[in-house]
Amino acid sequence: MAQFGFDRLIYAFSSLRTTNSFADLDDALILSNHSQAYLKDFLHSGKFRDAPMVNWAVNNDGARSWRWAGERASFTQLTPAEIDVIDINNRHGVTAGYSIGFGDLSSRAHGAMGLVGQYGLSQDDVDQIWDENARVLLTMNRLVHQRISTMPFATARRPLTNRQREVLEWVADGKTTADIAVIMGLTSSTVEKHLRLAREGLDVDTTAQAVMKASLQKQIFMTMPPYRGAISP
Repeated sequence: MAQFGFDRLIYAFSSLRTTNSFADLDDALILSNHSQAYLKDFLHSGKFRDAPMVNWAVNNDGARSWRWAGERASFTQLTPAEIDVIDINNRHGVTAGYSIGFGDLSSRAHGAMGLVGQYGLSQDDVDQIWDENARVLLTMNRLVHQRISTMPFATARRPLTNRQREVLEWVADGKTTADIAVIMGLTSSTVEKHLRLAREGLDVDTTAQAVMKASLQKQIFMTMPPYRGAISP
């Protein structure tokens, strides 16, 4: 993106989003080359939840100029919390850019990309760059999103073990603990242990929630060996 004038990026994907917002950061994949100081003020503080362009990207599929937020500000249509976010961006030189929302077949999954124009570029400059390269930029970002979002464990902080995956898959198939014990050649208590550890690893309360979350994270019913690498936020 730097060759087009966008030298700072922030990408987010969650398969566990709630209505109109991203899920907890622990259940989202965040990738960025922003400074740690900016990420602390904008992301880790939770301020991103009030960012106008983040909220637009969460609820839309496509691209939009940051001019939209600027126009809302000029007509005093922003809330105090949104103005606070813009002030944070201004302090860190995050003043011009484009946001992209990536829709998904699942209502629980969504991705977003924020492209920040390099220092010295105005929003007019960024809009001109986008107008001249819109098709290429949108295609490149959608391909990146498609690749990342379909990776196994893309948003998993603690990947399941093979045993935990297997017992959850049998539960999803409607098998009881006793059935699974016979199928896997284990004792019922061992099956219960694997289910308990799976629930703890996925940070859920029930086995039904564990099955749903593991499925959304693409940790079960996989057609390939589990990916054991880690993607740093």
